[in-house]
Amino acid sequence: MTVAIDRATGKRSGDRPPRAGRAGRLKQAYQKHWYAFAMIVPVVVVLGVLVLYPLAYGFYLTLTDANSLNSARTIGVNEIEATYTFIGLDNYADILWGETAYDRFWSHFVWTIVWTAACVGLHYTIGLGLALLLNQKLRGRTFYRLILILPWAVPTFVTVFGWRFMLADSGIINSGLESLGLPTPLWLEDTFWQRFAAIMVNTWCGVPFMMVSLLGGLQSIDGTLYEAAEMDGASAWQRFRHVTLPGLRSVSSTVVLLGIIWTFNQFAVIFLLFGNTAPDAQILVTWAYQLGFGQQPRDFAQSAAYGMLLLAVLIVFTSFYRRWLNRNEQQLAI
Repeated sequence: MTVAIDRATGKRSGDRPPRAGRAGRLKQAYQKHWYAFAMIVPVVVVLGVLVLYPLAYGFYLTLTDANSLNSARTIGVNEIEATYTFIGLDNYADILWGETAYDRFWSHFVWTIVWTAACVGLHYTIGLGLALLLNQKLRGRTFYRLILILPWAVPTFVTVFGWRFMLADSGIINSGLESLGLPTPLWLEDTFWQRFAAIMVNTWCGVPFMMVSLLGGLQSIDGTLYEAAEMDGASAWQRFRHVTLPGLRSVSSTVVLLGIIWTFNQFAVIFLLFGNTAPDAQILVTWAYQLGFGQQPRDFAQSAAYGMLLLAVLIVFTSFYRRWLNRNEQQLAI
């Protein structure tokens, strides 16, 4: 085998250039894309300060017995040092398997699951119905869209306070029911009606997002598919089942996942509607707040442990949900 030699460089044509080390490749990438690294640095710093550090510190608190009595604090000119101790995983064991675990955790966990499923189901069903209606050629369609999106545009605390006034014993809802001779529920006092009111208010707040998202998905479906299905004799239900729903699959999977995460962690509606007056209507996130800030002594360790458990539940659910979606997409592709 002959090898040609370049007279100018003295190198053989068959020789491969030496591989650059990892440090060399990183240096080359930095020199070529330095502006991208410069843009990423502020984001990394902000995420580290606002997300990673609080998360790490919160996890550390879960391994201690920290509360408002043994944490570092300042009283006047006196600075009191922290005296809490490291107790390992005792907080998690107490929450999950302690003597009052059902009353403190599992009852709120079950209600949180029911609350999330009911709210997201209503959000999607009502939002899809309104999206299908607004996707039709209606007179004044723009005005209807504006009116239906208002609950989403109004700040949440304004909406919830408005509902709280209407649901009061002498509010407009009970006054209207009383004038019709109907029973007037104790919306803000009885456990069942508290939960019903919470789902109703959160549905009012969450439907516009679903409606707008699904309306965008409907408008992206090719109209020729409906024409072809109609020419083949498909009924309205068959067109909805075999054209509309498959066309909305990608949008639906995304908005449902976001809806579950947001609703599972929906703090504002429950807290602003009831405060600390409805212990049986508290979901996990508001119950964790009550432990950490709504009682004396404030139990920082237990509250942080609840936060870690909430994060773990959402991570596990999201991973299984995405895996289930990917498996369904692969089956449909086959």
